[in-house]
Amino acid sequence: MSELRQNLATREWVILASERAKKPMDFVSATPRSPEPEREARCPLCPGNEAQTGKEVLAMRSDGRQDGPGWRLRVVPNKYPALTPSPNCAVIPHRSLNGPYLRMEGCGYHEVIVEHPRHDQTLATMTVAEVQVILEAYWQRCHQLAPDCNNLLMTIFRNYGAQAGASLRHPHSQLMTTGIVPLHVRTRLYEAQRYFDDVGTCPYCDILRHELQARERIVLENDGFLVFVPYAAGAPYEMWLMPKRHRASFGEVTQEELPGWAAALQGALVRLAHLLGDPDYNYVLRTAPYTMAAVPFYHWHMEILPHLKTTRAGFEIGSGVSINTVAPEAAAQALREVLSTIGGEAHEA
Repeated sequence: MSELRQNLATREWVILASERAKKPMDFVSATPRSPEPEREARCPLCPGNEAQTGKEVLAMRSDGRQDGPGWRLRVVPNKYPALTPSPNCAVIPHRSLNGPYLRMEGCGYHEVIVEHPRHDQTLATMTVAEVQVILEAYWQRCHQLAPDCNNLLMTIFRNYGAQAGASLRHPHSQLMTTGIVPLHVRTRLYEAQRYFDDVGTCPYCDILRHELQARERIVLENDGFLVFVPYAAGAPYEMWLMPKRHRASFGEVTQEELPGWAAALQGALVRLAHLLGDPDYNYVLRTAPYTMAAVPFYHWHMEILPHLKTTRAGFEIGSGVSINTVAPEAAAQALREVLSTIGGEAHEA
């Protein structure tokens, strides 16, 4: 029979329809991803085309030059930003009414993290050290932008592939800041605080402890981080990457923790690529707003959501309840073991 499961942290329900279960190969696209060149002349993010982007706000390079070649990573303003920086970072954006409707200026930052000079790289093909450079850029921009009161919430995300919303093939992720905390995020914060008020513990810490004890849904782990398929996964092969140390904001990560974070993220995406034929995916870094960095009830983490051959239909749209056709335990086992089946070295869970 099918089963309903509830997400402990958000109280959202999902349906696990195991009678519809598919094998990993059933999700692999019949049209493999076409190979890319090491450099694409028309790509604005490739080396040599730096003048096609805005002035870089951060760069990792071996010399002191700015806005030129020789970089390992660049952070530049998005050419078509959804939000733009306020000319006065010390002033909270003004709200005003238009009849009964509330409005405010679209203040915020929208940046592109150009993750690698090579056009044909992905996080699954990069080294752990190269992935660590990307996470270092996230961490640096978090600390650089936090003092601006327009940057109450920072959202970092990666759209990989056309189905995930990527318009450029060159490896990149994005960062956006807002002077508001959207309802979607506030609901998660509220549910976490409600759980803490009722039980006295962080729901994410409780999830982490249970997954480490049960060991049914673990994909990989290292000293500082755990990657697992959540108990109430809303989509096939969804993964969460969570630090073992409680912190509400990822800005509280230490430099010493970055290598473990990079190894966990790269290891998760390598497994996803090998198991499901390098699918399109999104990942999002979920973190508390800057002003709530020390709260005891929230725990920053990353969610990795592959885009597979599934479509949200009428029931899911009408009810808000997702239907997942792959049991999280089966998904975790397949992801955990995939590297050993192709001769790779898998992390022991």
